[in-house]
Amino acid sequence: MPNSPVAPSAASARPAQVSAASVRHFRYYDLVMAAFVAILLLSNIIGASKPSYIPMPDGSQWAFGAGVLFFPISYIIGDVLTEVYGYARARRVIWTGFAALAFMAFMAWVVVALPPADGWPGQASYEFVFGNSWRIVIASMTAFWAGEFANSYVLARMKLWTGGRFLWMRTIGSTIVGQGLDSLIFYPLAFYGLAGWPPDQLMQVVLSQWLIKTGWEAALTPLTYWVVGTLKRREGVDVFDEGTDFNPFGARG
Repeated sequence: MPNSPVAPSAASARPAQVSAASVRHFRYYDLVMAAFVAILLLSNIIGASKPSYIPMPDGSQWAFGAGVLFFPISYIIGDVLTEVYGYARARRVIWTGFAALAFMAFMAWVVVALPPADGWPGQASYEFVFGNSWRIVIASMTAFWAGEFANSYVLARMKLWTGGRFLWMRTIGSTIVGQGLDSLIFYPLAFYGLAGWPPDQLMQVVLSQWLIKTGWEAALTPLTYWVVGTLKRREGVDVFDEGTDFNPFGARG
């Protein structure tokens, strides 16, 4: 296995397989990181705390969290990060997203707490939309941290086990674990015991979140293949996490 990246000589050239520690610079890594953090923050601001529903044939309603429609995109980008750039660089992005979530929560708290100018009619709506309790903030950050690291770890390990084959199995398998942890942690920790969230609906949302997120991952597998293949060709490498320190608190690959 080569120890240094080899630039492809043509569009059809296959990327060189390298260890994660042997590559020091990537062309598109920062752009992928920015997309990950942007989708993470937007999905948490706009859709995390709103329950919606799908009408069932028997007249009942199947509840789900509205943020599920877009939040899984961050997991798909997380898969791309780990698959293309390796666990160590995905770890850096996860911590960047975690810090961004923390700052978003702090900024929302400060802005909501500031007294409104006389005559401004939007304070109540502002508090309703942005005034999440610290319980929800802690639940969101804990779920994100556990789910993303589990997703990245499983994907990186499966890539080593399979020799880089069966990308579909690795992305879906890691999502089952990561999104399962995310949903199981966030909703009970954030909403258990609160008015408007009866236990049966809460568990229904947890299950539906898990199934919908995993379904999203499976449905977007062709797009994942295209993005991963394009980035590997343009970066000229296929990173494997041989010798990587998988400690989520580690600083080195």
